Parts: sequence; C-alpha cells; structure tokens
Amino acid sequence: QVQLVVSGGGLVQAVGSLRLSCAASGGTFSTYTMAWFRQAPGKEREFVAAFLWSGGRWEYADSVKGRFTISRDNAKNTVYLQMNSLKPEETAVYYCATRPRFFDISRVSREYAYWGRGTQVAVSS
Repeated sequence: QVQLVVSGGGLVQAVGSLRLSCAASGGTFSTYTMAWFRQAPGKEREFVAAFLWSGGRWEYADSVKGRFTISRDNAKNTVYLQMNSLKPEETAVYYCATRPRFFDISRVSREYAYWGRGTQVAVSS
C-alpha cells in the first residue's frame, strides 16, 4: 500500500525558506507522478508543483515559479519542496500526493489517488 509521510513544515518569517519532505513507500514510484498541493483556511486545495518520477517533466503553479523547487532523492524514495521567498499568503497546509501515471501531470487534486498527511506552513509578516 502506498504511503506518503510528510515533514518539514513550521513557522517562518516572510521571505524566509522552508524545505518540505515526502517519504514514499509501497509503490513503484518510477512510474508515478509526484505532486505538492496546499490548502489555506477557507480556500480550495490548490496545485503547487509536480514532476514525473521517470524524469523529464516538471510543472509549477505560476505563483511559485522561480521561488519553489520540487526535487527527488531516488535512493530514499523521497520528494522535496524547497520553498524560498515565502509570502504570508502562502500560509497553508501543504500536502504531498501521488498517482500511478508516468506520462502526464495533472493539476487537479481529485486525480491523485494517494495523499500524505498535510504539514502546516505558517508565514508571518
């Protein structure tokens, strides 16, 4: 069974940085899409970033391009989200998600089958 364990959230000041981690197990992740979403209070869950574990394609929400980077450690089956220049409006619960698709990336949360428990990111002004 696929499991995703998320860590790395916390409180940071505006323009600060945080790195989130998502340790994956129970799947053949070389054929999966890995993604990060976030959900702020009172708002819908929104796409942040994703990549195809097989390589060659990454996507970012326009709002985070140039500041966030999604990466992976194959040996550890772990995905990271490096977040720089954080803004107060990016305070949210951040989620790691995956689905067994290796050829396209979806930005729609309901298309992801597996989710990790979210981690709170709070950005103070």
